[in-house]
Amino acid sequence: MNTSRDLLAELSQNRPMRKRGIERYHRILDATEDLLSESGDEDISLAQIATRAEISLASVYYFFPNRNSVYVALALRFNDEIYERSIRPLTDPEPQTWQELLAMKHKAAAEFQNSRPAALRLFLGAGVSAAVRSADFTGNARLARSRARMFEAYFDMQHMPDLPHWLEVSAAAMDGVWSLSYGYHGQITETYRREATACAVTFLRRYLPEYLPRKPLTQEALDRIRIEPEATAPAVS
Repeated sequence: MNTSRDLLAELSQNRPMRKRGIERYHRILDATEDLLSESGDEDISLAQIATRAEISLASVYYFFPNRNSVYVALALRFNDEIYERSIRPLTDPEPQTWQELLAMKHKAAAEFQNSRPAALRLFLGAGVSAAVRSADFTGNARLARSRARMFEAYFDMQHMPDLPHWLEVSAAAMDGVWSLSYGYHGQITETYRREATACAVTFLRRYLPEYLPRKPLTQEALDRIRIEPEATAPAVS
């Protein structure tokens, strides 16, 4: 499962990069995010990205062979940000039910995406490429595995080896409703956010009991929530 750090590490192995190169890499992604946020058109050229980043077009090509590879790298960076936010413990207040835990996490995720229009376009827009969609899927799978461990940290429950899969499917249902909201309103509205969470909860009720007793949080359980990514080369062609 890829992260933006994996992609940057792969580039560093193939073409040794110093601090300046890493800074240019992120300037390219920053410029791409700005352009996607401002433009109603996804047909952004590498030349436009170079101009916005204030670097040469050759420097952009040094890192990325085409625009879609930039979009994939940006999607992976968004995945990193979303993941780091998703594994933060909920302590003020702590959720008392698994349904409440999901609602709190979904609300935070929707707020993040609404604050980053480029993330909305990449993950929910109609013109999403297969490579960007694949990056989204790998991020969701990692997040689902962490979310399963979060359930185990907060609730007294038997081990369910299929829980990460169920959580991933429920997240896909949620994303579908979010895409509908984005198509109609250009953002994830609170009404659609609630409907999406309801869809996820309804699906999970097929497998989870309605009530899971709370248990005290321990640092050991919280530390287990983090899932290290697998180093797999992304498809960026």
